[in-house]
Amino acid sequence: MKLNALSDNQGARHRSKRLGRGIGSGKGKTSGRGVKGQKARTGVALNGFEGGQLPIYRRMPKRGFKNPFRQAFAPVNLGRLAAAIAAGKLDPAAPINEESLAAAGLVRIDAKTAGVRLLAKGEIGLAVTITVAGASAAAIAAVQAAGGSVTLTRPAALPVGEAVGEAAG
Repeated sequence: MKLNALSDNQGARHRSKRLGRGIGSGKGKTSGRGVKGQKARTGVALNGFEGGQLPIYRRMPKRGFKNPFRQAFAPVNLGRLAAAIAAGKLDPAAPINEESLAAAGLVRIDAKTAGVRLLAKGEIGLAVTITVAGASAAAIAAVQAAGGSVTLTRPAALPVGEAVGEAAG
């Protein structure tokens, strides 16, 4: 086989229709677009229009809800935290906060991130002082069991059914 002998299969490429080349071509004058109207003009794309039939985006049921006040947290597991301490990226004697976690490369904090949330996957065997925006109850319990402490910079979420300002008791 030679590269100069390669060619497409028969019928694989279609010649483009030559529009607007006289009435004898069958595609002259209006070039197959009919006469006047919106779709005879250039730049028309009627997305979602199905010829008067109810469009599919209106036939399908609406589902879900996007909370505009949702806050995204950067997760850090205890196992990754322990591995970073073992690798020397974090000092267990110094307080561990969001800035030190970002400097160690464990999390990325940007404008969309509401802070760091500590999660309980893995184990930690050292007594460390951690200051983060949020933490799971299991993560707090695991750090306290190792002799450390967790300080939260944001208030904990209310249990379902309680209103703000309502006395807990």
